[in-house]
Parts: sequence; structure tokens; C-alpha cells
Amino acid sequence: MNRLLCLFLSLTPWLASAEWTQFRGSGGQGHVEEGAQLPLEWSAEKNVTWRVDLPGKGWSSPIVHQGKIYLTAAIAETRDQDRTGVDRSLVTIALDAKSGEILWQTQVFQQDGAREARIHKKNSHASSTPIIAWDHLFVHFGHQGTACLNLDGKVLWTNQDLTYKPVHGNGGSPIVVGDKLIFSCDGPPDPFVAALHVKTGRVAWKTPRNTKASKKFSFCTPILLDVDGRKEVILPGSGSVFAYDPQTGAELWRSGYGEGYSVVPRPVFGHGLIFASSGYDRPAIYAVHPGGSGDVTKSHIEWAHTAKGAPRNASPLLVGDELYLFDDKGIGSCLDAKTGDVHWQERVGSDMSASPIHSNGKIYALDEQGTTYVIEAGTDFNLLAENALEERTLASFGVDGDALLIRTETGLFRIEER
Repeated sequence: MNRLLCLFLSLTPWLASAEWTQFRGSGGQGHVEEGAQLPLEWSAEKNVTWRVDLPGKGWSSPIVHQGKIYLTAAIAETRDQDRTGVDRSLVTIALDAKSGEILWQTQVFQQDGAREARIHKKNSHASSTPIIAWDHLFVHFGHQGTACLNLDGKVLWTNQDLTYKPVHGNGGSPIVVGDKLIFSCDGPPDPFVAALHVKTGRVAWKTPRNTKASKKFSFCTPILLDVDGRKEVILPGSGSVFAYDPQTGAELWRSGYGEGYSVVPRPVFGHGLIFASSGYDRPAIYAVHPGGSGDVTKSHIEWAHTAKGAPRNASPLLVGDELYLFDDKGIGSCLDAKTGDVHWQERVGSDMSASPIHSNGKIYALDEQGTTYVIEAGTDFNLLAENALEERTLASFGVDGDALLIRTETGLFRIEER
């Protein structure tokens, strides 16, 4: 397919911004601003500018805008944050990026413990990453609701109209496309995708998922493509990679992968291909051409990697001609993005759920024990550094200039050369 395709993650003024304004950065693909000098080595003390304790619990990733860090958390009304059946305050928190000082904390929703949905042991009640657009902050708590705040922490609107029953809790993060905030609501028995008006929070459209998969729950974050002048929101779910019209919500096309479900990794795009994981139980990576209409499974799949190493949770990372994968058991892989051929595959660390990033020819991959592995980008495996914080983490990186932001179970680190 000889198409001119351009990647957009949102049609907003901050598209080209170097700030880290959404899940996996302002480009949504895990790439750090060119010229940034992230640290190579650190520990719980070395090259740590600050570490702050955070209230409650949450696995949303930190985002950065105009010198402030934003994230969400769920604060239980008990000392045991993991206890079920207790009320929780679902909050948004802003910190000063340079000092780590908490500037404000706003309660967005109150979660009724008696109606609480059970979550997976790797999940939290605040796992969706916020997003900044049009100088506003949008936070999403899945079936608990969605809200818009100004940058001083004032709630401008909330929406709790999109009710559904999640499995294992909530996970996917939203994107902003023009005047729409778009996200998945993939709970059984009737999963759907929805858009809210960014100015009012009212439902703009709601589209059922067209899937025959027996397990219909998933947690994916969408990306946006421009395909020959047509905008396509790419949002994998149970059974298929789907594309939607961002203005109307109409399904444009789908490419199937059978019974894949609980899809978490955010897809990436390059070389005219979408790279997406099929999720559980046996994940595979599919390279799919965008465009077309209806079921394009037979015509649009360029290649599939069905051997070991495909991730269930960590998003893929595309750097040049190489696609990097990190699976749940700590296996790292480097594939040729155009063919799917494997360049290398090595055990890197322990279980990995956080999504990797790229900066200045280096891949940063974080495992669940809080250890970051720095790997030279390329077709030969070269581990440059192994940096342990010795705190559990499932959140993906945030970046502020030359500093890494790593959220752990109880706190947030700012790490940079000192």
C-alpha cells in the first residue's frame, strides 16, 4: 500500500510540544524530545533530585506541563489501601516539577465502597493517565467517571453517564481529537467506545464494539492517524484492531486476531504500519496497514509475531527500523519493523508492565521491582546500565526535560544527572 500517512495523536496546539502531556509523552509513542540528556545510572540515592510520598494509591503515569506534574490517586478511608469494600476519594494531584512540593489536591469523585468493582492485583482505582489539551486537564477513572479541571485544580465539569461493569478495574487512557475526548469502555457484555465534548463533558457519540470474542474486556489507549486525509482513531480491543471516525464514532474498519482479550498495550505506528498486541492469553504482535473499510483481516496484515516475547501489558516501542518489545516475564526483543524478523531476544529483568521509552539512542525499560534497564538501540543487544530503586512500580515513565519521573507504589522520584 503506497499511501502517505502522517501520525497525529491529537489535533491540538501542543502536538509538537516537548512536554510530557499524555500517556507515553506528547507524541504518545514513547519518544523523548531530541537533545534531552536523561541519566544513564542511578539508585535510590544517586542522581535523585527528590522523592516525595504520594497520598493513596494509583498507577496513572505522571504528565508534565509548564513546570507542574499531574497524576491521579485513589485514597481509601482506611490504612489498608488495597482493602475492598471501603470508600475512596478519587483525586487529582499537582506537584511542582523542580521541588516535588504538592501544590494542590482536588477530589474529583467519591467512590462508594459498597458498589466498588473488584480490581486485578496489578491494577489500581486510578490507573488511567491524565491528559493536557487546550490548557485544561482531563482525568479519567473508567466506569467511575471522567472530569475536566483547570490547571489550578478547579473542577469544570464531570461526566458519570457512561456506566458499565469493568473486569479487573479500569486501565485505558483517553486522547483528545479536536473537540472530542475519546476512550474505550470495554466491559462485558456490551463493550463500547465513547467521545465526550471537551468543553461541556456531554456525550458526543457512543459506538458498540463489533466483536465476536468470548471475553470482551480490554484496557487499551487509542492513537490517531491521518490516512490520505481521513482521520482514523485506532483502538484495539477484544478480538480486533478497530478504527473509528473521531467525529461520528462510526467504525471504519477492523482487523481480527481471534480470541485476544484484555488488550492493554498502546499501539505504535511507522513505515505505513500499525503495530498492535492481541493481549491475553497468548499475545502476538500484528503489523497492520491502516485504511480500508469493513473486515480487512485477510488483506491488511503485513506480518504477525506469534512466538514468545510479545507483550501483554507494556506498549511496543518503534525506533527507526526496529520494533522493541518487553513481555511480562522480562524478555526483551528487537524485531525488524518491516518484516517481523527477530534481531535479538534476551532476558532483561523481571516482570514488565510499564511501557518503554527512547532517548538519544537508548531504550529505557522498567520492571515491576523498580529496576530500569538501559539498552543501546540497535540490532545487537547491549545492556548499558541496570538501575534499581527497590520499590514496586507498574506506572510508565514521565519525562521533564533531562529528568526521569518514576512513580512507585508509595511515591514519585525525580531522577537526573547531579
